[in-house]
Amino acid sequence: MKQFACSLLLLFSVLSGYSLTAQSQKGLFQGEIGLQTYTFRNSFPQGVEATLDTIRSLGFVELEANPPKGVSHEDFRKMCDARGLKIVATGAGYEELVRDPLQVVKNARILGSSFVMVAWIPHKAPFKLDDAMRAAEDFNKAGKVLKENGITFCYHNHGYEFTPHGAGTLFDYIVENTNPEYVSFELDVLWAIHPGADPVALLKKYGSRFKLMHLKDLRKGVKGDYSGGTPTSNDVTIGTGQAKFPAIIRAAQAAGIKHYFIEDESPVFMQQVPKSIAYLKSLK
Repeated sequence: MKQFACSLLLLFSVLSGYSLTAQSQKGLFQGEIGLQTYTFRNSFPQGVEATLDTIRSLGFVELEANPPKGVSHEDFRKMCDARGLKIVATGAGYEELVRDPLQVVKNARILGSSFVMVAWIPHKAPFKLDDAMRAAEDFNKAGKVLKENGITFCYHNHGYEFTPHGAGTLFDYIVENTNPEYVSFELDVLWAIHPGADPVALLKKYGSRFKLMHLKDLRKGVKGDYSGGTPTSNDVTIGTGQAKFPAIIRAAQAAGIKHYFIEDESPVFMQQVPKSIAYLKSLK
């Protein structure tokens, strides 16, 4: 695993020519480039600490993360702290959030996270108005509990919410029927583009309702739908797919996005992540 970490670090250095800090000091992108650790989901079973070493070697200091299987929240926090990795956001399952929001708060506090996101609304396809109504109600209730305990709740779009509804979409319904005090959003770029939505238009329309962002790109030529699913091979290096990232980053910064996370589900993420970092840093 150490050899894996060193080889990936060398690859990044050769490809980018930039320092290995994930923060862009100049250029269009300002702030930290964070990582959603699901990117390394298949690496953690080979060695949690070695994987965290690799993540840190790439320059990342901010994470959106949950403890890998078999690792307690307390131990994972210690491992990250030892490497200067800050878990600014974490995830929770929908059922977990609804059943016991105070436990979600507890877990987030152990990790040191200020944000909790949910990335999937359980439903029987296709996603319908009843699903959106239930989610909005549940998000308002749980979001209130999190807010009262100093945690910001964010819902992460996953494609199916952009099913047309009235003059807009079911995503519009969820935003318009949730309390801004209790419910915010994480914009996943790929899962906006896949169903045909425009990330820039969403950022301009809803502004500060978006607090977090997943930086992901969708392979050119892929025709999406409202399923919320696509082969992981359709995750491509940022800047090589369908997303118009210069415009997206400008709109995101204008909207006041707090944290950005690269998430790459591709089988070749080890080759793509360094290139994605280099691309984001190159934007002018």
